[in-house]
Amino acid sequence: MSGIIAVHSMKGGVGKSTLAVNLAYAAAAGGARVLLWDLDAQGAAAFLLGEQATAKKSGARGIFSKHVEAASLVTPTHYDGLDLIAGDLTLRHLEAEMEADKPKRLRKLLAGLRADYDYIVLDCPPGLGALPDQIFRAADLVVVPLVPSPLSLRTLGQVEGHLAREHEGKAPPLLPVLSMVDSRKKMHWVMVAEHPDWPAIPMASVVEQMGSRQLPLAEFAPRSNAAKGFALVWERVKGVLG
Repeated sequence: MSGIIAVHSMKGGVGKSTLAVNLAYAAAAGGARVLLWDLDAQGAAAFLLGEQATAKKSGARGIFSKHVEAASLVTPTHYDGLDLIAGDLTLRHLEAEMEADKPKRLRKLLAGLRADYDYIVLDCPPGLGALPDQIFRAADLVVVPLVPSPLSLRTLGQVEGHLAREHEGKAPPLLPVLSMVDSRKKMHWVMVAEHPDWPAIPMASVVEQMGSRQLPLAEFAPRSNAAKGFALVWERVKGVLG
């Protein structure tokens, strides 16, 4: 079993990077060879893993140049089987470049990296555009974190409509994941009940602590409900890819 897993959302602030980090960690903890590639200029993946000091400093955008080998920006993390390509602020203008003169660059880069890994997890920038379109063309599965709200459902519909129009017959499957679920809010538990086939991650202080501890959740709170939620998402991902 193998695949390219894109974690994408139209909106920021929905737990996208947290989900990407925990999925990559779960895959590596299961014995797989995993690459976590952060394509977001915020560079949250390296921060959440505590890997800023070891990440390559040559500029994340440089990987899209023909003069830079993709493997040269790969950094081993502290976790067996998990490597990282960190994001940074050099990615903030990448969208325009991808649209202008590099329409197939990401797919070629992933094809070159894929032989070395069982799974490649992409932490994607929010929105729709040239770069997300390249991601959609290359991914085997798109995981979509959604905060339980009508606006989030609307953005999911926008992504589905975009894939139907722009990637007809070639769109990867989508796996919606309800993120930051607060059981005290009626809208949240109603949406969970209405979508029992969507994995749900509860809102919990231990998830927020990932930022201060700079560790995957299973490293310090493996028995928490949130950790169990991320584990369930990973099982669903494997089921779809399998």
